[in-house]
Amino acid sequence: MKQLFPTLLCASVLLAQTPAQKPAPPEPDHRIVLDVTRVNMLFTVTDKKGRFITDLGKEDFQVIEGKKPQAIQEFTSESDLPLRLGLLIDTSNSIRDRFRFEQQAAIEFINSVVRQHVDKLMLVSFDSAAELVTDLVDDPEKLAKAVRELRPGGGTALYDAVYYACRDKLALDQPKDKFRRAVIIVSDGDDNQSRVTRDQALEMAQKADVVVYAISTNISRIESDGDKVLRYLAAETGGQAFFPFKVEDLSQSFENIANELRHQYNVFYRPEPLLTDGLYHTVTLKVKGRKDLVVRARKGYYAPKL
Repeated sequence: MKQLFPTLLCASVLLAQTPAQKPAPPEPDHRIVLDVTRVNMLFTVTDKKGRFITDLGKEDFQVIEGKKPQAIQEFTSESDLPLRLGLLIDTSNSIRDRFRFEQQAAIEFINSVVRQHVDKLMLVSFDSAAELVTDLVDDPEKLAKAVRELRPGGGTALYDAVYYACRDKLALDQPKDKFRRAVIIVSDGDDNQSRVTRDQALEMAQKADVVVYAISTNISRIESDGDKVLRYLAAETGGQAFFPFKVEDLSQSFENIANELRHQYNVFYRPEPLLTDGLYHTVTLKVKGRKDLVVRARKGYYAPKL
């Protein structure tokens, strides 16, 4: 099992070595220009009962950055974007009694979502450290085999798993708007081993345009601090957290995520005023005059710094 950069120092050294081994091609400069001049927002619209609303058009939406309305340049209804997914499974001692159900539900999710030659999924396990079990691949059988071979034990390095999965894997395929990126966390959310903080993990997900979905393994029916962490990460990135009360309901939570990945919209706008300050800018996206609908989208983005 290959460890997914267990320390910040190790990751920094690896990144520092890359330019010397292989000079960066000029194309990334052009992609940066595109990122500077427009922002894309991938989002989901449902009614109050959670049913997807898929018949809305560009004129139905309003984008506000800070307090200023923005002009939508492009609008698409995205049901077929290639997926780049990270399945992050908690293998710490705290979930040992539910682990078999987690494995089976995860395999069902992989088989229902990953389309060969189109989508790619990576498997990351985390206990005392985050480990890359399977890289981004489009082979459901290989992924299912890797899930079956997982074994629980150790602490919980959730934030490290999110941070490295987003920075070192999911952010690589470009341009950003041509892929739908998400991590699916299966955990109780109680981190006690990470070297990065919760907000550092969140910032990296936001910079990589990754949506966080979370399935809590807490079945006590009492909201824990870990549940609050999972809810926070999901809400800030435009995802959703699920809290199945029975381990047998894990499959339904995975199915809900799979459905959402196929029912989304995308808007592009050019920020006005255009700022390249490297800071976080808040964005609100809403359906005009429809308080009966719920929009789930990331709450902002990090502008490039030039």
